[in-house]
Amino acid sequence: MEKFENLSGIAAPMPLVNIDTDMIIPKVFLKTIKRTGLGANLFDEMRFDREGNEIEDFVLNKPAYREAQIIVAGDNFGCGSSREHAPWALADFGIKSVISTSFADIFYNNCFKNGILPIVLPQEAVDVLMKDAEKGANARMDIDLEAQTVTTSDGEVFSFELDSFKKHCLKEGLDDIGLTMEKASAIDTFEASASAARPWV
Repeated sequence: MEKFENLSGIAAPMPLVNIDTDMIIPKVFLKTIKRTGLGANLFDEMRFDREGNEIEDFVLNKPAYREAQIIVAGDNFGCGSSREHAPWALADFGIKSVISTSFADIFYNNCFKNGILPIVLPQEAVDVLMKDAEKGANARMDIDLEAQTVTTSDGEVFSFELDSFKKHCLKEGLDDIGLTMEKASAIDTFEASASAARPWV
């Protein structure tokens, strides 16, 4: 997993509430167990019509937001089923952070395991960020993970809370496997001593 560093990027405004995981990546695309390739079908039913043509009005199809790395969303983002394909699709598309007033718990935790920073802010702050995102590609937001701040294109700063362990994992690029591998030496030592003590196992 890539380390999360300070992010300066285009933010796409998605004011819809209750954007669920089936909207993020429809169930028809859940056949793969690979983390790559799902970005092409992110928000598939909102991005494309039945013939596969882009729907021009959808925010990520607009020229100003095709390179968006941040989504400013309505309340309860990532609700619905617990599919990890949802953060896989977001990450594969290039989304590195989602800002909302609230997230579904499982989706929220899955984000950290896939290098995405979900930021929870009060409605008043999200409203300001939503308006800033509506300015398009010329308005870039800055996210400072170390300082735990989001800065608008006009310089207005909002602070967010974040669990210190999750912050550490993002900064170091550690998913569950990475965390385990940090203990590889201790695991090897334990396995060697256990094998010597119980050779019949």
